[in-house]
Amino acid sequence: MHGNDWLVDGPENAAITFVCAHGAGAPMDSPFMNEIALSVAGADIRVVRFEFPYMQKRRIDGRRRGPDRMPVLQQTWLDVCKNISGPFVIGGKSMGGRVASMLVGESGAVGCVCLGYPFHPAGKPDKLRIEHLKQVTTPTLILQGTRDPMGKRAEVESYPLGGKLQIHWIDDGDHSFVPRRRSGRTQAQNWREASEQVIRFCRAQVGP
Repeated sequence: MHGNDWLVDGPENAAITFVCAHGAGAPMDSPFMNEIALSVAGADIRVVRFEFPYMQKRRIDGRRRGPDRMPVLQQTWLDVCKNISGPFVIGGKSMGGRVASMLVGESGAVGCVCLGYPFHPAGKPDKLRIEHLKQVTTPTLILQGTRDPMGKRAEVESYPLGGKLQIHWIDDGDHSFVPRRRSGRTQAQNWREASEQVIRFCRAQVGP
């Protein structure tokens, strides 16, 4: 994958870059991805978005496909990381963040941000995806909606997660941080809160 396949926002000479991958079902320019990327880039952080091979194919022929196998997803991530200069944080939406969290140690990244981590498939709370999260040695931030069907707050707070991992809860958010109307929160508020947390985390990894 080459840089001309990427979406890049924010200053070329930023102190840090946030490399952000899409989730399983939506591309790198979905409304969620656009909102997060443009908000973070507005804080003088360079944001790089890319797509996994199966999503690139969908862009060409319009056919929906399931995600590539895990080795392909991981290799795509590592190939992108090799082409990033300067300090960078990796992460992404759901599956994109999950894959990033699995290889952050070998990627050269100074941190990882997961935007809605799929702790388990929806409706299958016994099929946990947390083994590697118990041994995280690189600073990692998970932003999670309190009612995410892939990891609600009460569930996640019972998991034995590593000490380098921090979780920020988005009030009444679902897997895309969208709240119910009766909560008094809005999607815009929750997406803004998520962006602010990404900005805070990225800045913290490069110091003052």
